[in-house]
Amino acid sequence: MNAPLAYFNGRLVPFSEAALSLHDAGFVSGATVVDNARTFRHKLFRWADHLARFRRDCVACYVPLGSTDEQLTAAAHELVAHNAKLLPPGGELQLVTFATPGPLGFYLGEPQNGPPTLGMVTYPLPFARYRTFFTEGVRLGAVANVWSAPNGVVPPAVKHRSRMAWHVADNQARALAGSTALALAVENEYLTETSVANILIVRDGGVVSPPPGTVLDGISLKVTRELCCAVGVPYTEAPVHHRDAAHGSEFLLAGTGFCLAAARELFGGAVCASRTFEPFGPVLAKLLAAWSDLVGVDVARSFTDARA
Repeated sequence: MNAPLAYFNGRLVPFSEAALSLHDAGFVSGATVVDNARTFRHKLFRWADHLARFRRDCVACYVPLGSTDEQLTAAAHELVAHNAKLLPPGGELQLVTFATPGPLGFYLGEPQNGPPTLGMVTYPLPFARYRTFFTEGVRLGAVANVWSAPNGVVPPAVKHRSRMAWHVADNQARALAGSTALALAVENEYLTETSVANILIVRDGGVVSPPPGTVLDGISLKVTRELCCAVGVPYTEAPVHHRDAAHGSEFLLAGTGFCLAAARELFGGAVCASRTFEPFGPVLAKLLAAWSDLVGVDVARSFTDARA
């Protein structure tokens, strides 16, 4: 078959046939737990970590997950192996795994909900989307109180598909800082994360990241923490007040699609002070080299040289 496949409720099906019903809780309520992994050389990177987080988040969000880790792993590898054959030279995939509570019975006049919905889809890694991260650096626009209920029932560490807050925040950031800007969420005067990445501030040669439990439990953040230890860069987990940004030399972003990059400008507006950073500083260079050694690919060059 020369068309991409998807995994949907236990079967590999043509991508064009995989769809949520209009009465699925994932559509009606946005009740979707999600994971986004990527490949290097067409092999999933840190899949075990992604799967463990996905299963944990399903439990936290009361989304049943009947498949075993072995079943999900087999499906993921089979799906990636097929869809990777359709990529152009140098292409890579991102794998999205999602689960919902399933159809809502009352929409159909039925007494019960479910069964749960489980799926996996891939899409070509969008090298063009992240190219400027490595040629120019990222522009950030500070947005206050992105989460209306930061201490609510959904833990900040959970990865889910309810993205309305980020949709609004990123548009506010673009109005403040330009069409390519990302929103930097500032909650109660503390810097937290962006819509596509965890953040790290470089200060006095070391790296500081918001503590676990207050931000998304990022797999790329976990890798960055490990690489800091490996190359001798001090790593600290502590709340990052917006005033701390004024004392940082580099402002790093860790995300699945691009691995590790840096901001060059922070537009604070009424939220915090604006400032510029070194977008290609020594700490980023050291950590990107370690990332590249780990995955066997020159990470930055894979984006700057990509034709897509």
